[in-house]
Amino acid sequence: MDLSITIINYKTVELTKQTINSVIETVHSIDYEVIVYDNNSNDGSYEALSLTYRHVPNIHIYKNSVNSGFSKANNQAIKKSKGDYILLLNSDTIVKENCINMCLSYIKKHRNIGSLGCKILLQTGELDHTCKRGFPTPFNSMCYFLKLHKLFPKIPSLSGYLLSHLSSDSINEVDSLVGAFMLLPKSIINEVGLLDEDYFMYGEDIDWCYRIKKAGYSIIYYPEAEILHLKGQSSKKKRFKTIYEFNRAMLIFYNKHYRKKSNVLVT
Repeated sequence: MDLSITIINYKTVELTKQTINSVIETVHSIDYEVIVYDNNSNDGSYEALSLTYRHVPNIHIYKNSVNSGFSKANNQAIKKSKGDYILLLNSDTIVKENCINMCLSYIKKHRNIGSLGCKILLQTGELDHTCKRGFPTPFNSMCYFLKLHKLFPKIPSLSGYLLSHLSSDSINEVDSLVGAFMLLPKSIINEVGLLDEDYFMYGEDIDWCYRIKKAGYSIIYYPEAEILHLKGQSSKKKRFKTIYEFNRAMLIFYNKHYRKKSNVLVT
Protein backbone atom coordinates (compact mmCIF):
# COMPACT_ATOMS: atom_id res chain seq x y z
CA MET A 1 0.00 0.00 0.00
CA ASP A 2 1.25 3.48 -0.88
CA LEU A 3 -0.11 5.63 1.91
CA SER A 4 -1.76 5.56 5.32
CA ILE A 5 -3.47 8.77 6.46
CA THR A 6 -4.01 9.21 10.20
CA ILE A 7 -6.71 11.53 11.54
CA ILE A 8 -7.45 12.13 15.22
CA ASN A 9 -11.00 13.16 16.12
CA TYR A 10 -11.95 14.91 19.34
CA LYS A 11 -15.45 16.34 19.31
CA THR A 12 -15.13 17.56 15.71
CA VAL A 13 -17.23 14.94 13.95
CA GLU A 14 -18.59 17.17 11.19
CA LEU A 15 -15.18 18.65 10.50
CA THR A 16 -13.65 15.17 10.50
CA LYS A 17 -16.20 14.03 7.92
CA GLN A 18 -15.34 17.08 5.84
CA THR A 19 -11.64 16.22 6.03
CA ILE A 20 -12.19 12.57 5.10
CA ASN A 21 -14.47 13.55 2.22
CA SER A 22 -11.89 16.01 0.92
CA VAL A 23 -9.36 13.17 0.85
CA ILE A 24 -11.76 10.88 -0.99
CA GLU A 25 -12.55 13.60 -3.53
CA THR A 26 -9.00 14.76 -4.23
CA VAL A 27 -6.77 11.68 -4.05
CA HIS A 28 -6.44 9.78 -7.32
CA SER A 29 -4.73 6.55 -8.40
CA ILE A 30 -3.11 5.94 -5.00
CA ASP A 31 -3.57 2.81 -2.94
CA TYR A 32 -4.33 4.39 0.43
CA GLU A 33 -6.17 3.97 3.69
CA VAL A 34 -7.53 6.41 6.25
CA ILE A 35 -7.17 5.50 9.92
CA VAL A 36 -9.30 7.58 12.27
CA TYR A 37 -8.96 7.47 16.05
CA ASP A 38 -11.64 9.06 18.18
CA ASN A 39 -10.09 10.26 21.44
CA ASN A 40 -13.05 9.46 23.69
CA SER A 41 -15.21 12.34 22.45
CA ASN A 42 -18.29 10.88 24.16
CA ASP A 43 -20.53 12.93 21.89
CA GLY A 44 -21.49 10.25 19.39
CA SER A 45 -18.53 10.98 17.12
CA TYR A 46 -17.31 7.40 16.94
CA GLU A 47 -20.77 6.03 16.21
CA ALA A 48 -21.48 8.69 13.57
CA LEU A 49 -18.17 8.16 11.79
CA SER A 50 -18.51 4.38 11.91
CA LEU A 51 -22.01 4.62 10.42
CA THR A 52 -21.05 7.12 7.71
CA TYR A 53 -18.09 5.11 6.41
CA ARG A 54 -19.25 1.59 7.19
CA HIS A 55 -19.25 0.64 3.50
CA VAL A 56 -15.92 2.30 2.62
CA PRO A 57 -13.32 -0.48 2.90
CA ASN A 58 -10.22 1.71 3.11
CA ILE A 59 -11.50 3.89 5.98
CA HIS A 60 -11.02 2.46 9.46
CA ILE A 61 -12.55 4.01 12.58
CA TYR A 62 -11.29 3.27 16.10
CA LYS A 63 -12.10 4.62 19.54
CA ASN A 64 -9.95 5.19 22.63
CA SER A 65 -11.47 4.70 26.08
CA VAL A 66 -9.69 7.86 27.28
CA ASN A 67 -8.41 11.01 25.60
CA SER A 68 -4.85 9.83 25.12
CA GLY A 69 -3.62 12.96 23.36
CA PHE A 70 -2.55 13.69 19.79
CA SER A 71 0.80 11.90 19.91
CA LYS A 72 -0.39 8.64 21.41
CA ALA A 73 -3.47 8.39 19.20
CA ASN A 74 -1.38 8.97 16.08
CA ASN A 75 1.09 6.34 17.25
CA GLN A 76 -1.77 3.90 17.66
CA ALA A 77 -2.86 4.64 14.10
CA ILE A 78 0.68 4.30 12.75
CA LYS A 79 1.04 0.90 14.40
CA LYS A 80 -2.06 -0.26 12.52
CA SER A 81 -0.97 1.29 9.22
CA LYS A 82 -0.07 -0.67 6.10
CA GLY A 83 1.28 2.16 3.94
CA ASP A 84 4.88 2.76 2.90
CA TYR A 85 4.26 6.43 3.69
CA ILE A 86 2.40 8.00 6.60
CA LEU A 87 0.47 11.28 6.46
CA LEU A 88 -0.59 13.00 9.67
CA LEU A 89 -3.65 15.06 8.81
CA ASN A 90 -5.66 17.25 11.17
CA SER A 91 -9.39 16.74 11.52
CA ASP A 92 -9.95 20.45 10.81
CA THR A 93 -8.36 20.57 7.37
CA ILE A 94 -9.65 20.49 3.81
CA VAL A 95 -7.34 18.91 1.26
CA LYS A 96 -7.21 20.65 -2.10
CA GLU A 97 -7.19 18.89 -5.47
CA ASN A 98 -4.12 16.70 -6.10
CA CYS A 99 -2.39 17.95 -2.95
CA ILE A 100 -1.66 14.49 -1.56
CA ASN A 101 -0.77 13.07 -4.98
CA MET A 102 1.73 15.87 -5.59
CA CYS A 103 3.31 15.56 -2.16
CA LEU A 104 3.64 11.80 -2.39
CA SER A 105 5.15 12.03 -5.86
CA TYR A 106 7.70 14.63 -4.72
CA ILE A 107 8.83 12.77 -1.62
CA LYS A 108 9.22 9.55 -3.60
CA LYS A 109 11.54 11.31 -6.06
CA HIS A 110 13.79 12.78 -3.36
CA ARG A 111 15.00 9.95 -1.18
CA ASN A 112 16.73 12.04 1.48
CA ILE A 113 13.52 13.74 2.57
CA GLY A 114 12.64 12.76 6.10
CA SER A 115 9.35 14.67 6.18
CA LEU A 116 7.42 16.94 3.83
CA GLY A 117 4.73 19.54 4.43
CA CYS A 118 2.59 21.56 2.06
CA LYS A 119 1.40 25.17 2.07
CA ILE A 120 -1.31 25.61 4.70
CA LEU A 121 -3.78 28.46 4.37
CA LEU A 122 -6.15 29.79 7.01
CA GLN A 123 -9.77 30.71 6.34
CA THR A 124 -8.65 34.34 5.95
CA GLY A 125 -6.42 33.33 3.06
CA GLU A 126 -3.33 34.05 5.12
CA LEU A 127 -0.50 31.57 5.50
CA ASP A 128 -0.53 29.40 8.58
CA HIS A 129 3.05 30.22 9.54
CA THR A 130 3.45 27.01 11.51
CA CYS A 131 3.73 25.10 8.22
CA LYS A 132 7.36 26.23 7.88
CA ARG A 133 9.30 26.96 11.04
CA GLY A 134 12.73 27.06 12.57
CA PHE A 135 13.36 25.25 15.82
CA PRO A 136 12.45 27.16 19.01
CA THR A 137 16.05 27.57 20.09
CA PRO A 138 16.57 29.93 23.02
CA PHE A 139 17.68 32.70 20.64
CA ASN A 140 14.85 32.12 18.14
CA SER A 141 12.36 32.08 21.00
CA MET A 142 13.72 35.34 22.39
CA CYS A 143 13.47 37.05 18.99
CA TYR A 144 9.92 35.77 18.57
CA PHE A 145 8.92 36.91 22.07
CA LEU A 146 10.37 40.37 21.40
CA LYS A 147 8.64 40.42 17.98
CA LEU A 148 11.91 41.09 16.20
CA HIS A 149 10.67 38.86 13.39
CA LYS A 150 8.02 41.52 12.67
CA LEU A 151 10.46 44.42 12.82
CA PHE A 152 13.08 42.65 10.69
CA PRO A 153 11.21 39.94 8.74
CA LYS A 154 13.90 39.55 6.08
CA ILE A 155 16.87 39.13 8.40
CA PRO A 156 17.39 35.36 8.82
CA SER A 157 19.04 35.58 12.24
CA LEU A 158 16.10 37.55 13.68
CA SER A 159 13.27 35.67 11.95
CA GLY A 160 14.57 32.22 12.74
CA TYR A 161 11.41 30.80 14.27
CA LEU A 162 8.79 31.67 11.62
CA LEU A 163 11.37 31.79 8.80
CA SER A 164 9.67 34.88 7.38
CA HIS A 165 12.75 35.54 5.24
CA LEU A 166 11.86 32.47 3.16
CA SER A 167 9.21 32.91 0.47
CA SER A 168 5.98 31.07 1.23
CA ASP A 169 5.79 30.23 -2.50
CA SER A 170 9.20 28.55 -2.82
CA ILE A 171 10.25 25.00 -2.02
CA ASN A 172 12.69 25.18 0.86
CA GLU A 173 14.40 23.04 3.44
CA VAL A 174 13.19 24.12 6.88
CA ASP A 175 13.62 22.93 10.45
CA SER A 176 10.08 22.01 11.31
CA LEU A 177 6.60 21.38 9.92
CA VAL A 178 3.24 21.25 11.66
CA GLY A 179 1.37 18.07 12.55
CA ALA A 180 -1.72 19.30 10.68
CA PHE A 181 -0.02 17.92 7.54
CA MET A 182 3.16 15.87 7.81
CA LEU A 183 4.11 13.28 5.21
CA LEU A 184 6.99 10.90 5.86
CA PRO A 185 8.23 7.45 4.86
CA LYS A 186 7.45 4.72 7.34
CA SER A 187 11.10 3.70 7.06
CA ILE A 188 12.01 7.03 8.71
CA ILE A 189 9.62 6.31 11.57
CA ASN A 190 11.18 2.88 11.98
CA GLU A 191 14.57 4.58 12.23
CA VAL A 192 13.88 7.58 14.49
CA GLY A 193 10.91 6.23 16.44
CA LEU A 194 7.28 7.20 16.87
CA LEU A 195 5.96 10.52 18.18
CA ASP A 196 7.05 11.30 21.73
CA GLU A 197 4.00 10.62 23.90
CA ASP A 198 5.20 13.01 26.61
CA TYR A 199 3.57 15.68 24.42
CA PHE A 200 -0.22 15.68 24.82
CA MET A 201 -0.89 18.26 22.14
CA TYR A 202 1.57 20.69 20.51
CA GLY A 203 5.32 20.23 20.26
CA GLU A 204 5.32 16.63 19.12
CA ASP A 205 5.69 17.71 15.49
CA ILE A 206 8.70 19.94 16.27
CA ASP A 207 10.28 17.17 18.32
CA TRP A 208 9.79 14.65 15.50
CA CYS A 209 11.36 17.00 12.95
CA TYR A 210 14.28 17.63 15.30
CA ARG A 211 14.97 13.91 15.58
CA ILE A 212 14.56 13.41 11.82
CA LYS A 213 17.05 16.18 11.03
CA LYS A 214 19.44 14.86 13.66
CA ALA A 215 19.35 11.52 11.84
CA GLY A 216 20.59 13.29 8.69
CA TYR A 217 17.39 13.78 6.69
CA SER A 218 15.90 16.96 5.27
CA ILE A 219 12.59 18.59 6.20
CA ILE A 220 10.93 20.07 3.14
CA TYR A 221 8.30 22.77 2.79
CA TYR A 222 6.51 22.10 -0.51
CA PRO A 223 4.11 24.98 -1.32
CA GLU A 224 3.02 23.70 -4.73
CA ALA A 225 0.40 21.68 -2.86
CA GLU A 226 -2.13 23.28 -0.49
CA ILE A 227 -4.64 22.56 2.23
CA LEU A 228 -7.04 24.77 4.15
CA HIS A 229 -6.73 24.75 7.95
CA LEU A 230 -9.82 25.60 9.98
CA LYS A 231 -7.49 26.12 12.87
CA GLY A 232 -8.11 25.30 16.51
CA GLN A 233 -11.61 23.87 16.23
CA SER A 234 -11.04 21.03 18.70
CA SER A 235 -9.49 23.29 21.33
CA LYS A 236 -11.21 26.68 20.92
CA LYS A 237 -13.58 26.06 23.84
CA LYS A 238 -10.71 25.21 26.18
CA ARG A 239 -8.43 28.21 25.87
CA PHE A 240 -6.73 27.73 29.24
CA LYS A 241 -6.02 24.08 28.44
CA THR A 242 -4.63 25.08 25.05
CA ILE A 243 -2.27 27.70 26.51
CA TYR A 244 -1.19 25.32 29.26
CA GLU A 245 -0.41 22.47 26.85
CA PHE A 246 1.49 24.75 24.46
CA ASN A 247 3.75 26.07 27.20
CA ARG A 248 4.13 22.63 28.68
CA ALA A 249 5.19 21.32 25.25
CA MET A 250 7.82 24.02 24.84
CA LEU A 251 9.24 23.19 28.27
CA ILE A 252 9.41 19.49 27.39
CA PHE A 253 11.19 20.33 24.14
CA TYR A 254 13.65 22.66 25.87
CA ASN A 255 14.47 20.16 28.61
CA LYS A 256 14.89 17.37 26.09
CA HIS A 257 17.02 19.12 23.49
CA TYR A 258 18.51 22.36 24.84
CA ARG A 259 18.81 22.38 28.62
CA LYS A 260 22.30 20.87 28.69
CA LYS A 261 23.68 23.42 26.24
CA SER A 262 21.63 26.60 26.91
CA ASN A 263 20.77 29.05 29.65
CA VAL A 264 17.11 28.88 30.68
CA LEU A 265 17.08 32.68 31.13
CA VAL A 266 17.06 33.19 27.37
CA THR A 267 14.09 30.92 26.60
